[in-house]
Amino acid sequence: MHAVIESGGKQHRVTEGEVLMLEKLDAAEGEEVTFDRILMIGEGDSVRIGTPYVEGSQVKAQVVKQGRGKKITIIKFNRRKNYRRKQGHRQLFTQIRITDIQD
Repeated sequence: MHAVIESGGKQHRVTEGEVLMLEKLDAAEGEEVTFDRILMIGEGDSVRIGTPYVEGSQVKAQVVKQGRGKKITIIKFNRRKNYRRKQGHRQLFTQIRITDIQD
């Protein structure tokens, strides 16, 4: 069974047992989280699409890891103007494993 969930302003297509990285969630490692913003759920011919969300369905997941992503470098530069700016950033993430999809 597949579901499309909304988390962190992004949409993710998930199946049971899948491991994915989301925007940081306020949950400890090993804790269970529940997503109730389900946009689509189903498999094959029995697909339900929400307006905007599917009522009465939820996706349960377990937090595997909290961490920080790879460093990205932001550089701003204007030639002949003596203008150079360098900045780095590491995005926080939460890695989860989908345990159950309830229709």
